[in-house]
Amino acid sequence: MTVPAIRVAGLVRDFPKVRALDRLTFDVPPGIVFGFLGPNGAGKTTVIRVLLGILEPTEGGAEVFGLDPRRHGSTVRARAGALLEHNGVYERLSAVQNLEFYARAWHMNAGDRNARIRDLLSQFGLWERRDEPVGDWSRGMKQKLAIARAVLHRPPLVFLDEPTAGLDPVASASLRDDLMRLAQQEGVTIFLTTHNLAEAERLCALVGVIRRGKLLDFGAPTALRSARGAPVVHIAGHGLDDALLADLAGITPVASLERDNSGVVVRIAPDGDVPAIVAWLVARGVGIEEVRRDHLSFEDVFLELVSSDGTPPGVRAHTPPAREGR
Repeated sequence: MTVPAIRVAGLVRDFPKVRALDRLTFDVPPGIVFGFLGPNGAGKTTVIRVLLGILEPTEGGAEVFGLDPRRHGSTVRARAGALLEHNGVYERLSAVQNLEFYARAWHMNAGDRNARIRDLLSQFGLWERRDEPVGDWSRGMKQKLAIARAVLHRPPLVFLDEPTAGLDPVASASLRDDLMRLAQQEGVTIFLTTHNLAEAERLCALVGVIRRGKLLDFGAPTALRSARGAPVVHIAGHGLDDALLADLAGITPVASLERDNSGVVVRIAPDGDVPAIVAWLVARGVGIEEVRRDHLSFEDVFLELVSSDGTPPGVRAHTPPAREGR
């Protein structure tokens, strides 16, 4: 049986006057990009600090590759890389000098050190500018170097906190490609926090959504969309007056509706279907000009989760099955 890269079980962390983490339970299998999503202050950084053995749980616990960070904190930290609040890059030094400094700190031998530095700088597209002071580089290049620094000692787990924040679209896309390569080719488990939901949907095999220390949902982004993203239909036409729409809102196939610039946006109930709605409108004299079917975006699903009151139906302790391969 595959040991999860991360296991969190009933995790509680209290601070004076506030419960930062409230009975979190989830598993992250190895070799994937996992997105931990939530608004500022949701508890994401607190979870990372518990996993690294910097904070102790009040109740419950956590494991990293089967090790309890409370008893094996130094071993866990040696097996993890991290890019958190600060990138750890020394701007007066060159890229090679930066990585040599960290390689020596990890007690890498000279042959392995030099080969690893060349390999990483080449993979991240930085080799040609390896001898320049890093202070002269763009923010995107510095972020690439910071991630190279985090994976220099070949850790099986890397924590990345908002790695693409402040980057332009081209730099962000390039960095996303680098992260996918790390997960797919090197088998690194990436624990990613980001406010860029489109990025999370592209990168992450699994995501967890947290608010006020509680896990609201967990699963593949597509599964979260399917479970919560009821079909949405945009209907344009003439005769869609307020009285008619008030009646439409009460029929069985309709979960909710609202006006938009060209007509009405209808969210379909689980047992509803679009033809029944269109037939209902036509029977009442509406001249249908367009019917366009869509689904809620992942961003819509996220916003619905974090703005709702209480835990959504069906959310419980989540232990996803380990995926075969990478």
